[in-house]
Amino acid sequence: MRQPMASGTRLFGRAVACAIKSSLKAGLQRFALGALIFAWLAVSPAHAVDGSVKQLVVSIAPTWDSPTGKLQLFERDGKGWRAVAPPVRVLYGKNGLAWGRGLLQGEGGLQKVERDKRAPAGVFAIGKIYTYDSSLPEGADYPFHTITERDAWIDDPTLPEYNRHVVIDPKNPPAWFEKQKMRLNDPPHRWLVEIRHNADPPVAGAGSAIFFHIQRGPDRTSAGCTVMTQPSIVQIIRWLRASAHPQYVLLPADEYRARWKAWGLPTPEQAAALF
Repeated sequence: MRQPMASGTRLFGRAVACAIKSSLKAGLQRFALGALIFAWLAVSPAHAVDGSVKQLVVSIAPTWDSPTGKLQLFERDGKGWRAVAPPVRVLYGKNGLAWGRGLLQGEGGLQKVERDKRAPAGVFAIGKIYTYDSSLPEGADYPFHTITERDAWIDDPTLPEYNRHVVIDPKNPPAWFEKQKMRLNDPPHRWLVEIRHNADPPVAGAGSAIFFHIQRGPDRTSAGCTVMTQPSIVQIIRWLRASAHPQYVLLPADEYRARWKAWGLPTPEQAAALF
């Protein structure tokens, strides 16, 4: 009579063990799913300009292939966005625009790649100012770095520091330094305002070294930067404030009209001078 009882006990024990194992497995699956969702939310792009952003640099190109467009400064108060300066003419890459990698961008379509001579389209954080000068223009108050013989910005996709600012030891410069150094002592690069395309983190070959800087001539396009006259860039530098979390919007006109509402941008009426 004892053998059937032992067998029944073993069967019961196995059933309990299976139930516990199944419960633990389900719990682990739920935990893994939750971790996956959290990770996706952490890296997925935003869906609109954040409410903390109080300054917006907006530039609109007529089409994707336009090498020129207009740029205007906007501030946000309790009533929404308002223009705070007249529009200025700017130049982009020789071949126009392509979707960049920033805070907001479109899906599909032409994507920005290294040396495509296109400016990245989308919404981007504005980073640090890099300058040959030891100080910013009078009235400016924004983080900056004075470029010296030690500074480089890496645009070679084969290097691990791709699309990053690097400071080297001038007594022992890397083999790549001569082609990557920032101190060129040329007027167009006196002021460089970083546009944080492909920055968080950089993807090799997706485009690098994107800035606002001084144009080389009235019709000289860039390799992918947004360039303008010196008075125009000095105006931006004097206006920027880190506490306002400034961002840059660059879009072709049709894309702007299609996305302004969802992205929380100035209305087409508020930005009418850019079209």
